[in-house]
Amino acid sequence: MPTTSKLSPMSPWVALKATQKDWNEVEEARLLTMFAQLHLIRAFEEEVLDLAGQKLINGPAHSSIGQEGGAVGSIIDLTPQDQVNGSHRGHHQFLAKAFGYVAPEGIDPLAPLDDSLTEVLRRSLAEICGLAEGYCGGRGGSMHLQWKEAGALGTNAIVGGAVPFATGFAWANKQAVTDAVSVTYFGDGAMNIGSVLEALNLAAAWDLPVCFFVENNQYAVSTTVDEATGEPRLSGRGSGFNVASWRVDGMDPVATSLAMQQALDYMRAGNGPTLIEADVYRYFHQNGPFPGSAFGYRDKDEEAAWRARDPIDQVASRLEQRRILDAQQIEQVRTQAKEVMKQISSEMLEEVPGGKGTQRFKGALWPDPANIDRGVRGDLSEFDDVEVVEAADVPGPRSIMTFVDTVAAVMARRMEHDDRVVVLGEDVHKLKGGPRGATKGLKDAFPDRVLGTPISEAAFCGLGGGLALDGRYVPVIELMYADFIWVAADQLFNQIGKARHMFGGHHHMPAVMRIKIGTRTGYGSQHSMDPAGIMVTSVGWRIAAPSTPADYVGMMNSALRCHDPVAVLEHDADLYREKGEVPDDLDYHVPIGRAALRREGDSVTILTYLSMVKASLAAVDEVGADAEVIDLRWLDPASFDWETVGASIQRTGRVLIVEQGSRGTSYGAWLADEIQRRYFDWLDAPIERVTGSESSPSISKVLEQAALADQDTVATTLRRMDADAAGQILDGGNA
Repeated sequence: MPTTSKLSPMSPWVALKATQKDWNEVEEARLLTMFAQLHLIRAFEEEVLDLAGQKLINGPAHSSIGQEGGAVGSIIDLTPQDQVNGSHRGHHQFLAKAFGYVAPEGIDPLAPLDDSLTEVLRRSLAEICGLAEGYCGGRGGSMHLQWKEAGALGTNAIVGGAVPFATGFAWANKQAVTDAVSVTYFGDGAMNIGSVLEALNLAAAWDLPVCFFVENNQYAVSTTVDEATGEPRLSGRGSGFNVASWRVDGMDPVATSLAMQQALDYMRAGNGPTLIEADVYRYFHQNGPFPGSAFGYRDKDEEAAWRARDPIDQVASRLEQRRILDAQQIEQVRTQAKEVMKQISSEMLEEVPGGKGTQRFKGALWPDPANIDRGVRGDLSEFDDVEVVEAADVPGPRSIMTFVDTVAAVMARRMEHDDRVVVLGEDVHKLKGGPRGATKGLKDAFPDRVLGTPISEAAFCGLGGGLALDGRYVPVIELMYADFIWVAADQLFNQIGKARHMFGGHHHMPAVMRIKIGTRTGYGSQHSMDPAGIMVTSVGWRIAAPSTPADYVGMMNSALRCHDPVAVLEHDADLYREKGEVPDDLDYHVPIGRAALRREGDSVTILTYLSMVKASLAAVDEVGADAEVIDLRWLDPASFDWETVGASIQRTGRVLIVEQGSRGTSYGAWLADEIQRRYFDWLDAPIERVTGSESSPSISKVLEQAALADQDTVATTLRRMDADAAGQILDGGNA
């Protein structure tokens, strides 16, 4: 008969409740600041709902009315160096962090509002309304608010999407030997998102000073917490990851502040992450000015019970009890907050001529549509003082190196000379440089900047994104196989790729992602994709595709200097063991946006990249074609070398795009479309493409071979193109 014994959490998990004594001991100035912030946030949100009701706000207006106590209580003790990020319902957190930044000594709720506070309210409202004066130039709107200087690093429209970034902020704080922390805010619905749980695990494994702050407002749109999970006490998730956790009444700002003080002490002492669950209540529906009862998923008695514990009323009653403010002064605070917001709003509006009293935003306040794409990527001005050069023109001695050894060598060189560079990924710290040796020697040389991660692509890609947004470090994230971009898709495409533009284009996003392509390794359908076609249709990324060891050095150096996220594609079986001549000087930069002419010719322009460069050259020699072969090298729209490619097409009149991978995710499909629109008048024949099959490669060696393009495929296509061209000439002669 087995015996059992009760197990207990390794980290504390407590419920915290403020007593009357706690309220009485709150300093008068602190309580007044809380009261002022609560009223300003409430008045702000009411004005947002009013504008939304007039159809003046484009898109949703996720009100935080009712939830202000959790934000004010948890943020009042944060320093300017502490960072926060949040969810789509994040106006209150953003404002509380901004208030603390511009008024660190507190706010007197009876005094006329300081200009700096008025500016915060004005610019925040302008952002939600999509106006140029907003913190993100109107691009972010209600769901994407960012003010980096204040430590508000961005709210987020993807449920749980911002959470992994906060682990990156925390890692940077810890690595820089500060006691700063990050706080990531999300709702009860996000508690069931995989990236949130992955981030919890990663933060716990690495003892990162990040607080996971769960605003449990009881509903994910209309679905209750009880419906969504078997453990509705969401703070219990912390125990599963050995994370110290608190549960607190978020309608009580003093209780919330006490819980956060304990969490801050815990994190600043180096004990790792924390989790706080604050029970709050949104008075209105998911979006807009109507209560949940209007949609049938809540009843009015429930709503009334929560409203009876309104955080503003709780603070007001204590202020009266302690004779700090009287009823008239309390009403004065409310009136002043409302008047300030009405004044700010009115300055943005004008009457519509002939509109019978309707209003619109003044035309001069809108952002210039001509700037819509500005900030998707940077302008590469970071290379203004750098001499870019082709590898063949680098002076000095050379050595023969394998491609994979070059990967490790250039990374070691950069980490030696730039202590901002951080390498992270699965097994990069072991196995003598990971599964293929691409990080060989790095862990021994730089033990604190080579991070072997859990198998959790969303978490460690998001952590890298957080490092990039924070700006103090440059992450080099290794994806073991290209197919794993789908596992981390939200972090790569919705977060890292879009962050710069949607937050106004004001900050850099310096991140490098090394993506290994596993074709011809026998790993089958889920480890063999070429991601170029997916990456090129996703905003924000630059794409580097080096085909020689010497190019890899210069292109990686440029990728690490670039202020944009750069995906560096690496062919495993097809290139890693290839040898080439590499300059001993590993500090040169190959120019971003320049292709390489590998062979001159006049009959057809072959556009290709990675391992298919070699295959194309061999096929041309086999057929004896007079073909020009261009190694594209930089594949994204912003970096594509149209000057070289266009000149070739105008001379040859024929184009063959060669790639190895699946036709369905083909890079060539995008490229062919661009070419026909740009150079249609110079084309003498339809654009031809060589790709793999529709299927992904299978495990069977013969099926894997059949699924991929190779030298024979290119040679066959060239012969057919030659025959077609000869037929056209003959037809023309007969005519």
